[in-house]
Formats: sequence, C-alpha cells, structure tokens
Amino acid sequence: MYKRILVPTDGSEITAKAVRQAIDLAKLTGAELVTLSAKEPFPYGAISEMQPTPPQEFFDAQDRIANQRVSGVLEAAQASGVSCKALTIEALHPWEAICEQAQSLGCDLIVMASHGRRGVAALLLGSETQKVLTHATIPVLVVR
Repeated sequence: MYKRILVPTDGSEITAKAVRQAIDLAKLTGAELVTLSAKEPFPYGAISEMQPTPPQEFFDAQDRIANQRVSGVLEAAQASGVSCKALTIEALHPWEAICEQAQSLGCDLIVMASHGRRGVAALLLGSETQKVLTHATIPVLVVR
C-alpha cells in the first residue's frame, strides 16, 4: 500500500502520537519511514551589537535540537523493526520543507500531528499541518 511515509517532528507530545501511528502504519505495510525536523533560520534582520546569541551558537543549538528530535524517531522505528531515514533541514516555513521533501523523496503519505504549537504562537504562526493539507500533492494523515 505505502512504500515511503514522511513523518515530520517538532518534538511535541502530540507529534509523538503521530510518530507512533506512522511507525505502526509503516510496520503494517512494510513501508520505509522518513522523519524530518525543520531548523529555524537565524534572524539576520535582528543582528546588532545587542544580539544576545551569536550566529554560530544559534546554529549549533538548532542542529542539536533537530538532531535530538529525529534521533527519537529513529530509535522508536528501529525498536519496532521499521527502516527509517532522518533529515534535518533549515526552513523558514516548515510546511514548505515538508511538502518539498515528500515530493523529492518519493513519499506516498505524510503523517502529521493536528497541531504542535499551542496558544498565541499557534494563532500567530498558523497551523503547519493546515498548510501541508492545502499544498501537499500526496495523502496526509492527520493524528489528533
């Protein structure tokens, strides 16, 4: 049924549910799993003498966080006997990276959480899942 499933992760609890569903589905169908974590780009417009975090420190922290997120998915997939690849990509808009990677990697399903951020941040930033649903050219399974 499915050959390659993309499951993005932002490290949230709701995303962990989507990861479990993706692993179960991959195991059931014999699909390969691909996990993706988007790294925030450095806010270059904010560079000044007052910048609290040097750029390299920011990049290192983003790499560390993204790698921790995908490592958790890799470990869970391996424990379930599911083949898994991990990607970390810098993206201003995670939904764009998700859609682009799904297409370029030949994925035939995206499994996502219904939402990752909560409260005002979710209202201001909008739902990445909603944007993927709007722009993806392949099926998207939304986990609540």
